Amino acid sequence: MPIREALPGDAAALAAVHVLSWRAAYRDLLPRPYLEGLDVEERAAVRHARLTAPERPTVLLATRPGGDGRPVAFSCFHPWPGEGFEPAPTAESAALYALPEVRGAGVGRALLSATTGALVEAGFRSAALWVFAGNARARRFYEAAGRRADGESVREETGGRALEELRYRSDLLE
Repeated sequence: MPIREALPGDAAALAAVHVLSWRAAYRDLLPRPYLEGLDVEERAAVRHARLTAPERPTVLLATRPGGDGRPVAFSCFHPWPGEGFEPAPTAESAALYALPEVRGAGVGRALLSATTGALVEAGFRSAALWVFAGNARARRFYEAAGRRADGESVREETGGRALEELRYRSDLLE
């Protein structure tokens, strides 16, 4: 599985993966009009801005193996931004999205493994992420990889719907 760090020129491809992933993964959680209204061009502008920011997150991009190099998944991490953890040893895994057509094909596992390696190489000792409580598939994925819900949750409004998010954590050196 070819995995590399994303460049600003990858912003449109990242946005397309993001939108298609959300439409598939959250179709039972978020209103259909909200998901259909996700704008790839708008997300591409946001991704480009993030990829060119001085304090940019690390974004890893997985491409189709043996194929055309087209991005099929990406992950994103940065130092923990909020309260609860010291940012130096703890990272927030802010995204891991894959095209619906590669779900179940090992792309997510390969990308998560590469992300974990990059986190350790960057000096992080633990990582945390937020996942919708109702996203059973993602929760199973993270639990199979050794991430565990730590008892923290928040209610956030997304697409006009209040959803509970659970915080998952992992010690990267175990």
